Amino acid sequence: MPRTTGTEITTTTLGESVRAFVPHPLPPADPSLAPACFDDLNRQAELALARLAGVSGLVPSVDWLLYSAIRKEALLTSQIEGTQATLTDLFDEEAGLKVSNTDDVEEVTNYLRAFRWVQGQLSDRQGLPISVRLLCEAHRLLRNGVRGAGKQPGELRRSQNWIGGTRPGNAAFVPPPPQQVADLLTQLERYIHAVDVDLPPLVRVALIHAQFETIHPFLDGNGRIGRLLIATLMEHWRLLEAPLMYLSGYLKQHQAEYYRRLSAIRSDGDWEGWVSFFLEGVAAASAEAERSIIEVASLITADRRRLLASPKAGPTGYRLFELLPMMPRFSVEHVRQRLGTTFPTASAAIRLLEELDIVAELTGQKKNRVYSYQAYVNLLSG
Repeated sequence: MPRTTGTEITTTTLGESVRAFVPHPLPPADPSLAPACFDDLNRQAELALARLAGVSGLVPSVDWLLYSAIRKEALLTSQIEGTQATLTDLFDEEAGLKVSNTDDVEEVTNYLRAFRWVQGQLSDRQGLPISVRLLCEAHRLLRNGVRGAGKQPGELRRSQNWIGGTRPGNAAFVPPPPQQVADLLTQLERYIHAVDVDLPPLVRVALIHAQFETIHPFLDGNGRIGRLLIATLMEHWRLLEAPLMYLSGYLKQHQAEYYRRLSAIRSDGDWEGWVSFFLEGVAAASAEAERSIIEVASLITADRRRLLASPKAGPTGYRLFELLPMMPRFSVEHVRQRLGTTFPTASAAIRLLEELDIVAELTGQKKNRVYSYQAYVNLLSG
C-alpha cells in the first residue's frame, strides 16, 4: 500500500467546492524514508559539491565566481516562472545601460536583492535565522514593485490559491486552505532546526523544498522562494561554503520532471522518487558549475597573460582587467567612475584591451559607446 503524505479536505473558493491537500509534517512516515536507499546518490552529490568547492581555488577571487553563479541562479529560477530576461540584459542593467524588457530584468534583480539579504541575515550574529519571518521578508523583497506586487508581498496568503487550470475546479493541485498555512510553516521551521534527524542534510533539503512548494504559502513567487530556500539551507548546513552552484539550471532543463516528481509525492506518496531526482540534480549542477569555473579560469588566465605581455600595459589597464569578471558590459563613464580616474585615462585603458581583443565595442557609434568582455559573457551564457 503506498505511503499517504497528506489529507484532502473539502473547501470552498470562488463559489466552487474543491479538495485541498494538507501535507503531513516531515519527515515522511508509514513507511519512513530509509537513508541507506540514498547512500550512493547522496555520496555522489556530496562528492560533486566537494569538488566544486575545491576547484574554486583556480581563480584569484571567489567573488568573481559568486558574481556569475548568483546571477545565473537568479536568472534561471526566474525563467522557470516565465521571465524572458537574459544574462546580457542583467549585465547591461547593472552597467546603467538600456534594456528592453525592464519588467523581466526587475524580477531577476529583485531575486538577487532577496538572495543577498538572506545571506546577510545568516552571516550576521544578530540576523534572522531560517524561519517563517525570514522567508516572508525575502518574499517582500522579491515582489517589491514588480508584476504581482499587489499580491500581498511579504505576507502569508489569506485566500485559497491553486496550481494549473483556469479555476479551482479544474486545477492540477489545490494547496492547503489559508487558515492552515501558518501552522504548516511552523512545523516546517521546527523540522529545519531539529537536531535528532537521521537523514543526510541533502536529503533533508530535498524534503524541505518539496514541503514548502506543497504548502504554497504565498499568492505569488512560491517557486523562487522555495528554490532560494534550497541555496540557503545548503549554505546553512555547510554543504557548500559559498553559493557557487545554480541548481535552477538543472530544474529548468528538467522542468516537466521537476513538477511531476513534486506531484507524485502528493498523489502516490513517492518521496523516494523526488529525493533521487533532487540528488541527481545536485550532482549534475555541481559538475556543470565546476566545468564553468575551469573554463572561466582558463579564459581569464590566458587574457591576463596577453595583457601582461603587452608593452603598452600600465596600472590602469591592469585595474580595469581585474574588474571585468564583475563588470562584463560597460561604458567609458562606467569605467571612469569605477576606477576613479579621468575620462581620457579610462578611454585609453579600454582602447588597450580592445587592441588586445580582450574587449569589443558593440554599438559602432562615436559617442555613448558600449563595450563587452564578450568571450566571458559567451562562456557564462552557454
